Amino acid sequence: MKILIKILIITILCSFTYKNKDNKMPKPKVSEGTIDRVENFKSKYISSRNIDIWLPKDYNANKKYAVLYMHDGQMLFDSSITWNKQEWGVDETLSALFKNPDIKECIVVGIWNSGKGRHSDYFPQKPFEKLSDEFLDSISKIYTEEILYGNGPLSDNYLKFIVNELKPYIDKNYSTQPDLKSTFVAGSSMGGLISMYAICEYPEIFGGAACLSSHWTGIFTNKHNPIPNKFMDYLQNNLPEPDNHKIYFDYGTETLDSLYEPYQQRIDSIMIIKGYSGKNWKTLKFEGADHSEDSWRKRLSIPFTFLLHKN
Repeated sequence: MKILIKILIITILCSFTYKNKDNKMPKPKVSEGTIDRVENFKSKYISSRNIDIWLPKDYNANKKYAVLYMHDGQMLFDSSITWNKQEWGVDETLSALFKNPDIKECIVVGIWNSGKGRHSDYFPQKPFEKLSDEFLDSISKIYTEEILYGNGPLSDNYLKFIVNELKPYIDKNYSTQPDLKSTFVAGSSMGGLISMYAICEYPEIFGGAACLSSHWTGIFTNKHNPIPNKFMDYLQNNLPEPDNHKIYFDYGTETLDSLYEPYQQRIDSIMIIKGYSGKNWKTLKFEGADHSEDSWRKRLSIPFTFLLHKN
C-alpha cells in the first residue's frame, strides 16, 4: 500500500505541476537548433496550449523534413525550466543522430500538456467507453474524478486537434514531408498510450509511434483492474497494417514502470498475431529504469533511430 501511495503521489505531481499559470514558461534553451513557439494555440477541440517547434541546426526551407509530434512538450528540451529539473534531451539526441546519413532529419513539434486535464487528453477514449459503470464508480471512490478524468477522456478531440488543426499549420509554415512515412508521434506514460491510440485511430496520418513506459494500468494499481484488458481488446481490433507502420514499446522495472511488464508481454503477443516483426516493431525492457525523464533520456536514441531510420 505504501508503494502504491508513493506511485500515486508521483503521478499526481506529473499530472498537475507540468503547467505554469497562464501557460507561462520561458522558451527552452537548446544546445543545437532553434525553438519556435506558438503561444496558446487556439483549437475548437481542446483547451489552448503552447506549441514548441524544434528546428535542427542548418534548417533549410528548400529541404523537406520528417515531423515528430511529441506530447508533454514542456518537458522535452530544457531541464532548467521544468518542474522536476529533468528533460528528455530531444535536441541533443537528434543532433547526434543526424550525423548518421541513414537517419531522416526531422523537426519536432512539442505539444504542451494541459496540466490538470492531461489524463483526460491522453486516456484513449474508445477503450475507456468500454469500462463498466460499476468499475468507474468503484475507482471514483478511491481516486478523485478530477485527478483521473475530469468530465471523461477527451482524447478523440485531442487527436482531432493534432490531425485537423496542428498538422495543417505545421505543414503550411514549415518545410515538411507530410506523408505517412515521414510523420511520427511519441510520448511516455499516458503520452505512450495516446501515441498508441494516435497510430491506431489515424493510420493514414502516422507512420510510426514510440510509446515509452506506456501506462497500461490507466490508474495506479494492477489489482482488480480491467483497464489493461480493454486496451488489449482495442489493439486486437485496431492495430494498423504492419507493412507501412512502425511501433516501438519499452518499459523499466522501477517505480510506476514496475507495473507494466505482464501487460506489455500480452500486447507483444498481439503484435505477433497481427503480423508485426523486428523490422516494424520493437519492445525493450530496461532493468533498473524508473518512470522519469532521466530514464527516457538515456534510451531516447533507440526509439528515434527505429522511427527515423531510412528504409
